[in-house]
Amino acid sequence: MLKAKDIMTTKCITLTPETDIATAVKTLLDNKINGAPVVEDGKVVGVLCQTDLIVQQKKVTLPSFFTLLDGVFPISSHEDLKREMTKISALKVGDAMTPAPTFITSETSMEDIATMMVNGKLYTLPVIDDDKLVGVVGKEDVLKTLVQG
Repeated sequence: MLKAKDIMTTKCITLTPETDIATAVKTLLDNKINGAPVVEDGKVVGVLCQTDLIVQQKKVTLPSFFTLLDGVFPISSHEDLKREMTKISALKVGDAMTPAPTFITSETSMEDIATMMVNGKLYTLPVIDDDKLVGVVGKEDVLKTLVQG
Protein backbone atom coordinates (compact mmCIF):
# COMPACT_ATOMS: atom_id res chain seq x y z
CA MET A 1 0.00 0.00 0.00
CA LEU A 2 1.39 3.36 -1.03
CA LYS A 3 1.91 6.02 1.60
CA ALA A 4 2.44 9.76 1.49
CA LYS A 5 6.23 9.31 1.65
CA ASP A 6 6.05 7.33 -1.62
CA ILE A 7 4.27 10.01 -3.63
CA MET A 8 4.95 13.35 -1.92
CA THR A 9 6.91 16.19 -3.41
CA THR A 10 9.84 16.91 -1.10
CA LYS A 11 11.03 20.14 -2.73
CA CYS A 12 8.29 22.23 -1.19
CA ILE A 13 7.35 25.58 -2.62
CA THR A 14 6.15 27.63 0.33
CA LEU A 15 4.71 31.07 0.91
CA THR A 16 4.61 33.30 3.99
CA PRO A 17 1.61 35.17 5.38
CA GLU A 18 3.28 38.41 4.26
CA THR A 19 3.72 37.36 0.63
CA ASP A 20 1.66 39.67 -1.59
CA ILE A 21 -1.16 38.12 -3.61
CA ALA A 22 0.36 38.93 -7.02
CA THR A 23 3.59 37.12 -6.09
CA ALA A 24 1.62 34.15 -4.74
CA VAL A 25 -0.44 33.86 -7.93
CA LYS A 26 2.72 34.03 -10.05
CA THR A 27 4.38 31.37 -7.87
CA LEU A 28 1.46 28.96 -8.23
CA LEU A 29 1.14 29.51 -11.98
CA ASP A 30 4.87 29.43 -12.75
CA ASN A 31 5.27 26.16 -10.85
CA LYS A 32 2.03 24.66 -12.20
CA ILE A 33 0.77 23.83 -8.70
CA ASN A 34 -2.68 24.12 -7.20
CA GLY A 35 -1.52 25.33 -3.80
CA ALA A 36 1.33 25.82 -1.38
CA PRO A 37 1.83 25.59 2.37
CA VAL A 38 2.08 28.92 4.18
CA VAL A 39 4.95 28.83 6.65
CA GLU A 40 5.74 31.23 9.49
CA ASP A 41 8.55 30.73 12.00
CA GLY A 42 9.10 27.21 10.66
CA LYS A 43 5.48 26.12 11.23
CA VAL A 44 2.75 25.52 8.66
CA VAL A 45 0.06 28.08 9.49
CA GLY A 46 -2.09 27.68 6.40
CA VAL A 47 -2.43 26.60 2.82
CA LEU A 48 -3.05 28.90 -0.11
CA CYS A 49 -4.81 27.25 -3.06
CA GLN A 50 -5.96 28.59 -6.38
CA THR A 51 -9.54 28.43 -5.04
CA ASP A 52 -8.60 30.85 -2.26
CA LEU A 53 -7.46 33.29 -4.93
CA ILE A 54 -10.35 32.80 -7.34
CA VAL A 55 -12.67 33.92 -4.53
CA GLN A 56 -11.36 37.45 -5.11
CA GLN A 57 -13.27 37.56 -8.38
CA LYS A 58 -16.63 36.43 -7.01
CA LYS A 59 -19.68 38.45 -6.07
CA VAL A 60 -20.11 39.32 -2.43
CA THR A 61 -22.78 37.14 -0.86
CA LEU A 62 -24.91 39.37 1.31
CA PRO A 63 -26.34 37.67 4.36
CA SER A 64 -29.97 36.57 4.24
CA PHE A 65 -32.37 37.60 6.94
CA PHE A 66 -35.72 36.41 8.17
CA THR A 67 -38.35 38.27 10.14
CA LEU A 68 -40.09 36.85 13.19
CA LEU A 69 -42.42 38.87 15.41
CA ASP A 70 -41.08 42.16 14.05
CA GLY A 71 -37.50 41.06 14.69
CA VAL A 72 -34.89 40.71 11.95
CA PHE A 73 -32.46 37.81 12.29
CA PRO A 74 -29.47 36.97 10.06
CA ILE A 75 -29.41 33.43 8.66
CA SER A 76 -25.63 33.43 8.31
CA SER A 77 -23.26 34.83 10.88
CA HIS A 78 -21.49 38.15 10.66
CA GLU A 79 -18.25 36.19 11.03
CA ASP A 80 -18.96 34.37 7.75
CA LEU A 81 -19.45 37.69 5.95
CA LYS A 82 -16.36 39.17 7.58
CA ARG A 83 -14.24 36.13 6.59
CA GLU A 84 -15.54 36.32 3.00
CA MET A 85 -14.83 40.05 2.75
CA THR A 86 -11.30 39.53 4.12
CA LYS A 87 -10.60 36.88 1.46
CA ILE A 88 -12.10 38.96 -1.36
CA SER A 89 -10.07 42.03 -0.45
CA ALA A 90 -6.86 40.20 0.51
CA LEU A 91 -3.58 41.86 -0.37
CA LYS A 92 -1.41 39.37 1.50
CA VAL A 93 -1.41 35.57 1.60
CA GLY A 94 -2.26 35.62 5.32
CA ASP A 95 -5.68 37.13 4.53
CA ALA A 96 -6.49 34.77 1.63
CA MET A 97 -5.13 31.45 2.90
CA THR A 98 -7.05 28.68 4.57
CA PRO A 99 -5.76 28.77 8.15
CA ALA A 100 -5.15 25.71 10.33
CA PRO A 101 -4.88 23.37 7.34
CA THR A 102 -5.51 19.67 7.27
CA PHE A 103 -2.18 17.91 7.11
CA ILE A 104 -0.93 14.36 6.86
CA THR A 105 2.19 12.49 7.93
CA SER A 106 4.59 10.60 5.70
CA GLU A 107 2.94 7.37 6.90
CA THR A 108 -0.61 8.36 5.85
CA SER A 109 -1.99 5.75 3.46
CA MET A 110 -3.01 6.48 -0.11
CA GLU A 111 -6.60 5.50 0.73
CA ASP A 112 -6.73 8.05 3.55
CA ILE A 113 -5.19 10.74 1.35
CA ALA A 114 -7.72 10.13 -1.44
CA THR A 115 -10.59 10.10 1.06
CA MET A 116 -9.48 13.41 2.60
CA MET A 117 -9.09 15.02 -0.80
CA VAL A 118 -12.48 13.93 -2.07
CA ASN A 119 -14.54 14.38 1.10
CA GLY A 120 -12.88 17.62 2.17
CA LYS A 121 -12.24 19.07 -1.29
CA LEU A 122 -8.60 19.39 -0.28
CA TYR A 123 -6.09 19.32 -3.10
CA THR A 124 -2.89 20.39 -1.34
CA LEU A 125 -1.97 18.46 1.79
CA PRO A 126 1.18 19.42 3.72
CA VAL A 127 3.13 16.41 5.01
CA ILE A 128 4.34 17.08 8.54
CA ASP A 129 6.57 14.83 10.63
CA ASP A 130 7.79 15.91 14.08
CA ASP A 131 6.25 19.38 13.59
CA LYS A 132 8.36 19.89 10.46
CA LEU A 133 7.20 20.27 6.85
CA VAL A 134 8.77 17.37 4.94
CA GLY A 135 6.67 17.38 1.78
CA VAL A 136 3.42 18.13 0.04
CA VAL A 137 0.91 15.81 -1.60
CA GLY A 138 -1.15 17.41 -4.34
CA LYS A 139 -3.87 15.97 -6.50
CA GLU A 140 -1.37 15.44 -9.34
CA ASP A 141 0.78 13.31 -7.05
CA VAL A 142 -2.21 11.06 -6.45
CA LEU A 143 -3.18 10.98 -10.14
CA LYS A 144 0.34 9.93 -11.15
CA THR A 145 -0.12 6.69 -9.23
CA LEU A 146 -2.90 5.69 -11.62
CA VAL A 147 -0.51 5.55 -14.57
CA GLN A 148 2.53 4.05 -12.87
CA GLY A 149 3.11 0.43 -13.70
